[in-house]
Amino acid sequence: MCCERHLIAALGRARRRYIGRILCYHSIGQSQWGVNDVTPAQFRRQIELALGAGFNFVPASQIVETGGGPKDLAITFDDGLRSVLTNAAPIMKEYNLPWTIFPVSEWSDGRHWTDDNVILTWDEIETLLAMGAEMGSHSATHSDFGQMGHDQIVDELAGSRDMFERRIGIKPETFAIPFGQSANWTPEAGEIAKAAGYKIIFAQAEDTRPENTIPRTFVTKFDGDFIFNALLKGKFDRWEEWV
Repeated sequence: MCCERHLIAALGRARRRYIGRILCYHSIGQSQWGVNDVTPAQFRRQIELALGAGFNFVPASQIVETGGGPKDLAITFDDGLRSVLTNAAPIMKEYNLPWTIFPVSEWSDGRHWTDDNVILTWDEIETLLAMGAEMGSHSATHSDFGQMGHDQIVDELAGSRDMFERRIGIKPETFAIPFGQSANWTPEAGEIAKAAGYKIIFAQAEDTRPENTIPRTFVTKFDGDFIFNALLKGKFDRWEEWV
């Protein structure tokens, strides 16, 4: 992926954009998240690069509702990782930036495979909400919707939403697709999501995203200045993660 992204940044074609762009991050300084992890220094540098290029950070909901302008950017975080609270939130507070989080409900409920200090707890999610974060669901267990049957899809969507309500009194109306690529969502999942009460579905891709979803641009650990500037110019809008 590192070589691929450098090649696209060097040889890809920039695209003129008329709407806002929503960036998809995961962890900020949790190396066990692999290609999804951006260091705090890297995250700060990307914010400064965007501001220096004249971009304006707005809530993701604003871009969803209005389309935003070509210089509007939004920040979102998938998976509900604790580094969003410990590492990302202080940086975003320093720059007075809005952001959105998409926790995985069963992970925050303690049913996960990793160490307890990796995933946001419900109390920590409430702390982020009190700081002004927007929130949606990222499913119950972070499974691949492209491989699910009907009943499991219902459990992942409706079950997750119900757990958010039981734990923190909020039923999310937005949903970020786990993995978020074209093969990870189906028309059936879209219909079930609508029936469960979700109004907005976020992908993790731009041009290749599933139908009737909101595009987001995936940021990786390999995205230094050269790649991130290419990303802002739309050179990765046709790119899809292949792992």
